[in-house]
Amino acid sequence: MTNATKNHIWIKPLILVLIIGGLALILYKTGLIHFFLDKEDLRQFLDSLGVVAFVGFIGLQAMQVVIAPIPGEATGLLGGFLYGPFLGVVLSTIGLTIGSYIAFALSKKFGRPFVEKIVNKSTIARFDYLLSYKGAFLVFLLFLIPGFPKDSLCYILGLGRLSTMSFLVIGGTGRLFGTILLTLGGDYIRYEQYGKFFMLAGIALVVVFIAIAYKDKLERLFRIWHIMDYRKKKAKNSGKDNLSN
Repeated sequence: MTNATKNHIWIKPLILVLIIGGLALILYKTGLIHFFLDKEDLRQFLDSLGVVAFVGFIGLQAMQVVIAPIPGEATGLLGGFLYGPFLGVVLSTIGLTIGSYIAFALSKKFGRPFVEKIVNKSTIARFDYLLSYKGAFLVFLLFLIPGFPKDSLCYILGLGRLSTMSFLVIGGTGRLFGTILLTLGGDYIRYEQYGKFFMLAGIALVVVFIAIAYKDKLERLFRIWHIMDYRKKKAKNSGKDNLSN
């Protein structure tokens, strides 16, 4: 792993910490922190917004996949903080699925030149083996394991053979574990259960850094697995064609 890659690993967590720290400081200085920590006032405010609040949050989750203005971790925590564990997971999943579909559909529509303007070419090259064969279960693992560029994968997979329905099912279920963890974290903050929050954050960080440490090995393993599975299926289909002849 090069020094540039190591530095890049820390960029997203650092941005997340700065955003959360900045928001906390603004809320504290303006006195709005008391409003957000008052569960009754917060609930009444959200109820007064009705479906507008739901639509706005879903839109925010969708946009962070498509154009990534802020880290998805921040919006995941926000969902748990505002809506609790169940509704927060539901709304986040809807938003992430919509955003994933938009990225996937844009890639299908405009092709590789468009994707190369959004996704780094080196990232596309890392996962180009996914484009020759569906490999649905492998794609699910990539979405499930922390540390992999899930938003970029939505664009990359649009260049391959995976159907839209398969992509939506795989992407939705693959993101679910991370969505649940982030939503729980937001819910713990909402109810000032900081001990549980830091325990959950600690476990999540350990998992993320283990995944990052072994990311290159996992990618090589997945690439070999994918190629072997592709050759096996190709040989099987070739055998069927020979029998029919």
